[in-house]
Amino acid sequence: MSLEAADFALVAKVVYDRSGISLEAGKEYLVEARLTTLARQEGLGSLAAVTQQLRARPTGPLTQKIVEAMTTNETLWFRDVRPFDALKNDVLPALIKARATSRKLVVWSAASSTGQEAYSVALVMRENFPELANWQVQIVGTDLSTEVLAKAREGRYSQLEVNRGLPAALLVKWFDRDGMHWKVNQQLRGMVQFSELNLVAPTWGNLPKPDIVFLRNVMIYFDVPTRRQILKRVGALMAPDGYLFLGAGETTLDIDDAWTRVELGRSHCFRLTGGRPGAGPSKEDTWNRRSTTSLR
Repeated sequence: MSLEAADFALVAKVVYDRSGISLEAGKEYLVEARLTTLARQEGLGSLAAVTQQLRARPTGPLTQKIVEAMTTNETLWFRDVRPFDALKNDVLPALIKARATSRKLVVWSAASSTGQEAYSVALVMRENFPELANWQVQIVGTDLSTEVLAKAREGRYSQLEVNRGLPAALLVKWFDRDGMHWKVNQQLRGMVQFSELNLVAPTWGNLPKPDIVFLRNVMIYFDVPTRRQILKRVGALMAPDGYLFLGAGETTLDIDDAWTRVELGRSHCFRLTGGRPGAGPSKEDTWNRRSTTSLR
């Protein structure tokens, strides 16, 4: 199946308007491959039939399925591992001290896909910080895809999926056998709540003010104006002394000067300059931390 130029332009516009994902020229092969799969699932004989239905019913259920088909749901346990080492060795100890009076902690896993990132955060907490058992801890995972959110809520993963980054000791301790699959046990699953959220939507609903934000490996799919908008909204929402984690190849540099990069052992995060959004740039802070120990 092949996609006409006008049809590609239509799909690209719909996807951008609905999700902020920028499908530039050169991505036709990707769109064709993913829409071909969708066409077969929907019983449509061609890509032209998909776009014809999209034009006829631009707000119909097929539109959301097209947007979800264009999202990349690549994820694994303790992805890139170093941010989770920083979480364990630097970020959580600092926040536990700073929040000793309120005893409240909120972590937001944005673009959480099928849930491995949010559950990895929960595992770091359970394994290393028993004192948090008496705290009010919220781990919120959000995504625009209803399909991946359903899987995340179920917490049920194949052997191949748990083999991707999850240490065997944690698998045995925190998961239950479910036929040929493994299911996150109730104690861990109860720490995480998942809800639908589109990062480019006009509002983000009733998200609690997060102390830690994982916005990893998603900004690369947005153009600069969209990245700038999202970073400003995150800065306005999160706690002034909070921590923002982006993907290894992502940065706030030349996008939003409200953020300062902070070194954390072999990893790094971003913090609001001066403790508030829009304060302007300052000399980069460098924290001299002890060497980290991998979770693996």
